[in-house]
Amino acid sequence: MRKALIFFLSLSYFSFLLSEVDPFQNLNEKTHNFNQSLDEAIATPVAKVYRKVTPDFVEVGVTNFTDNIEDVNIALNNLLQGKIKDGFSDIFRFTINSTIGVLGFFDVASSIGLQKHSEDFGQTLAVWGVSDGPYIVLPVLGPSSLRDTVARIPEAFMTPLLLIDHDRTGYELTAIDLLDKRARYLGLESIVIGDEYLFYRDAYFQSREFDINDGLIEDDFDDFDDFDFED
Repeated sequence: MRKALIFFLSLSYFSFLLSEVDPFQNLNEKTHNFNQSLDEAIATPVAKVYRKVTPDFVEVGVTNFTDNIEDVNIALNNLLQGKIKDGFSDIFRFTINSTIGVLGFFDVASSIGLQKHSEDFGQTLAVWGVSDGPYIVLPVLGPSSLRDTVARIPEAFMTPLLLIDHDRTGYELTAIDLLDKRARYLGLESIVIGDEYLFYRDAYFQSREFDINDGLIEDDFDDFDDFDFED
């Protein structure tokens, strides 16, 4: 009886956590502040130096290269979501850019009409009906949700980098990818309005909704279409 009661209470508490957007706010805010301090001390200065000393054509090539690696993961997730056409399009993108585009340094695929997509296993779980769950700020990695945090585990095995036998090379490519991504978002801090923590949290969920729905977000103001403002 006691075990059953403990199980019931644990299940009730877990259900409560899943229903709350940010039940770990105190811990999340501390992690957010840690990440921001780390970013200001290391990531941002390094990204600024990279942006300053790297020629534009090299920077574009590095971005194309890292994006090309991601196309394998994107293709797999599109197929898992039942988007067969997009999945094969991503496979063709990766094949063309990896060959004609010299390992992805040149985005030849886009120039012939093969659109770049944005998919990950967190979005796949969402399409399968898994809800966001609570908001979580991960150390170093930043904003996430319970669903997207769990999705990182299988996603780690959905990358061509695992095919590289040389560990150091794999680490170097991962570091280049992180540096390139940080350099892309330099200056975005200036658009933060109001409470920084809440801004990042809300922006994260809105961004995820946008990605999951492939940019097709329901307009909350649709009901006003039938309203006659001239009366």
